[in-house]
Order: sequence, then structure tokens, then C-alpha cells
Amino acid sequence: GFDLLERHYGRKVDLATVPQNDPAVYDMLCEADSVGVFQVESRAQMTMLPRLKPRTFYDLVIEVAIVRPGPIQGDMVHPYLRRRNGEEEVDFPSEELREVLAKTHGVPLFQEQAMKIAIVAAGFTPSEADQLRRAMATFRHTGTIHMFEEKLINGMVANGYERDFAERCFRQIEGFGDYGFPESHAASFALLVYVSAWLKKHYPDIFAAAILNSQPMGFYAPAQLVRDARQHDVEIRPVDVKASHWDNTLEAVDGGKHALRLGLRQIKGFSEGDATALIDARTELGRGFAAPEEITRLARLPAPVLERLARADAYSSMKLRRRDALWAVRALPPAPLPLFEAGENRADPEVTLPVMAIGEEVTHDYAALRLSLKTHPVALLRDELDAIRAVPAEQLVNTKDGTRVTVAGLALVRQRPGTASGVIFITLEDETGVANLVVWPKVFERFRRVVMAARLIRVTGKLQREGIVTHVIADHLEDLTHRLRALAGPDFKSTDSRRSAGAAYENNLARADEVKSPIPESRRGSRKLYPSRDFH
Repeated sequence: GFDLLERHYGRKVDLATVPQNDPAVYDMLCEADSVGVFQVESRAQMTMLPRLKPRTFYDLVIEVAIVRPGPIQGDMVHPYLRRRNGEEEVDFPSEELREVLAKTHGVPLFQEQAMKIAIVAAGFTPSEADQLRRAMATFRHTGTIHMFEEKLINGMVANGYERDFAERCFRQIEGFGDYGFPESHAASFALLVYVSAWLKKHYPDIFAAAILNSQPMGFYAPAQLVRDARQHDVEIRPVDVKASHWDNTLEAVDGGKHALRLGLRQIKGFSEGDATALIDARTELGRGFAAPEEITRLARLPAPVLERLARADAYSSMKLRRRDALWAVRALPPAPLPLFEAGENRADPEVTLPVMAIGEEVTHDYAALRLSLKTHPVALLRDELDAIRAVPAEQLVNTKDGTRVTVAGLALVRQRPGTASGVIFITLEDETGVANLVVWPKVFERFRRVVMAARLIRVTGKLQREGIVTHVIADHLEDLTHRLRALAGPDFKSTDSRRSAGAAYENNLARADEVKSPIPESRRGSRKLYPSRDFH
């Protein structure tokens, strides 16, 4: 990102010289506008940002550390937020603990604080406190933190602290056994949070190009990153044999801004070596290619590579639509021997091929590029969804708390955190944004197959709002995946016998730790259209 910034805007910065304490950056984060931003792009972090409302760098240190199993398991999150927002009085059992916990409103959030509590309040020696740190650094099922319970509680009681307070302190410290952050670690991460957010706020074109060129990484797939860039007024231009390089690049437009040109790296199965051969031939030619045969003659790319370009709709500068390009590529003769190369000049009869329906185009886009610039798949079903009263996701932010709503979208993420007592969280995406669902265990048991296997889900439930954070508490779920299969068209499979329509949306997913084959039904049959990952 810094390299692109210097190249296209003439601005040279690094981690140390990015302007600090920028209110606009914090305003953006308070609105949970953090897709792609390091460490604060997950659903849990997006839920926390509007509640914590970071306004300083140390607030970001807290933000990074608090959305972790340790603070959650130790019941530290809600007390911290209540105290920060003035809803609960901040009190300290002793002046010694005031010095330890003042920065975090009396709530221990960091490993260093837990060690100091053990020394100051329970009489631990520095060596014993270091043993406690080591115990906190291991996961609970293999850790030894329970060995310190009696010593810590009895030590605090002996020093005049209430037993109830001592027991709560240990439970909070025990929570670090499920991953608690050292303060220094959180501060290092917070710096990258701020710098990433600064780039996204002030140079969304730079940010989008940089993160796409760094894939695979982070939480979001290219389709979500591109959609977010467009929402930040970045023009996205398609992959094209005339203009694309290997990386995603920036092209100057009016007003001092830049459009993002998708790179050849976005084409599934396309190698950097083939991209280099194509670009070198284009540079030597001094102009754009006139026809696919010119590419195969000058760049010496084999037919399967030319087909990948066609499937990615990368011949539009030649006025060739995807289907016409595939026809033209398949009509090319085999590469001639060098002796006869000059004599090869075969003319093919002109044909008129039917235009692909938009649903077919979008399906092919996702199959080849992992995204589509033409439209979102759910937009093609909006009339049907309106008929069943499924509202667009963007309307939820203006819907009254407690209202019953129906939403529908692609299932991007299914998560069942260990700290959530069996609750499943699902993120649905439509053409306007995302809707976050909460599925309680009893509802999950009723709609298990839909929750775990459906690609397009219609959900009815009660809207729950806290500020700008909204969730739909699901009570009824319906599988609409059959409507997605219809978008691909009847001949999608026949255009490439090696692939099925079920693989088209394989990578249109948010990233997390995958649980393979969560239910027996998911192991049956062929690969599914719009497959989702199931998470814990």
C-alpha cells in the first residue's frame, strides 16, 4: 500500500510517519466501516467497534485485546463497557490496584495486569507471577492455571480483600487460559489497525489494490473486498488482455482519483508465468491485441490458457463477449511447426451465438474470477424476494428494535464460538450489504439442515438493535438454494465438462477456521452451487 501511495500520489509514508490521531479515521471505525482492516474486520470486532467507540490509540489497544476468548470467558467485556460509558461506577478495592487497573477502568484485560494483581494483592513473588504468566499462555485444557487458584484467592483474602472479589479476579485471570493478550502485543497490533484504517479512509483505491494483491489473507474473499471498494466510490475495471497486468493496478481518472484495474492474478488457474508472457508480447507489439490468434502467435500461450482468459471475459477490448471468445479460441488451429508458421492464416466462418443471460454471465464470472462486476447474484432474485417480503440488508439499520423482519442472502459465514454456549452466528450477503443472524440452539435443532447446508437462506426473526449494531434473532429459516442453481443456466456444466455449477461460488466466502463436513448430508452428492464454509 505504501509503495502504491508513493507511485500514484507522490506521498511517501511508513508505519512511523502516518499522521496520528486523525479524527476521520476514528469516525470510520466507530461506524464499523472496517472491511479488510487488520484485526478489526471480523463480525465480532465490527459489533464491538460502535460500542467501544475508539477515539484514541489506546482505545484501539483495548479493542484488539477485548474481543478475545480470555476477556469474554472472564466476564470482562460488559463491566468494561459499562464503566467506560459511565453506566457503572469505577471503584478500586485498594490504591495498589488502582495503579494496576486505572487505564482499564478497574477491569483486568492484559496478562501484565494479571501478573501485577498476583504480586500486589496476593503476595506472589516475581518468580511465581512469571509462572502464572506461563500458565496463562497455554490453552485451558493443557494449562496449569488452576494450580494457582488457592494461592491467589487465599493470598488476596489474607491481604484484606473480600473473598468474593478475589474469586472474581481469579475467574477473570483464568479466562486468559483461553487466550488473553499481553498489552505490548495488543499495542503492536493496534498500530497496524490504525495504519490500515488510515489508508482505507483516505486512499480507498490504494487500500483495495493492496489487499487484493496480498490475497489470500484476512477475513474476506475478493468479491466482498471489491464490493466494499465500490461502496467507497472506487471504480473497478474488469480483467482485460489489453490493460491488465499480473497485479491489480491503478489507472488515473478525472479528479485526481484512480480506478482499480483487476489483474490477471484474479483469474483462477492463471499462472504468473503466463501473465508475464502475455504482457511481454503486448509490450513488444506496442498496442492491444487484435484477436486471440495474435496472442497465441506472439505470446505462445496454449489453448487452455486462452480459454481461461475467455472464461474470465478478458477479451472485451476485442469486442468479444465471453461466449464469442470461447468460440474464437476453440476455433484456433493447433500451433504450427516453425517451418510452416508464416503460412498459417486461416479464416473461420462467421457465426452468431446467442447472448448469455445475465445470470449465466455472473455465474461464469464467479467461476473464473471469484467475483462479478456485472451485478450481485441476489440482485437477480430481488423481485422474487420482494414477493416473499424479504427486505434488503441495508434497510435493517433503519428498522425499529424489536420489529419482525424477513431477510434473504448468500450464507457467507457460519460460526459457533466456544464462548457462545451453542449459539450459531450466520452472516448473509445480498446486493446491498450483510445481515447478521443469531440462531439459538433450539432453533438450530429445528432447522439444522438449512443452517448447515443451505447456500441461499430466507430468515424470519426479530430485529435486535444496539446503536448501529443490528442482529436478526432467527426463529424460522428456509432453504432457497434451488433459485441460485437456476441462475447458472442449463448449459453451464456443458461449457466445461471438468467443472459443475456447484463450484462457481467456491471462493465467495469470508475466511476463518474451517470445519470440514459438519453434518453427514454435506458429504453426499456433487459439489454444490454457492457452497459455504462451516465454522466454529
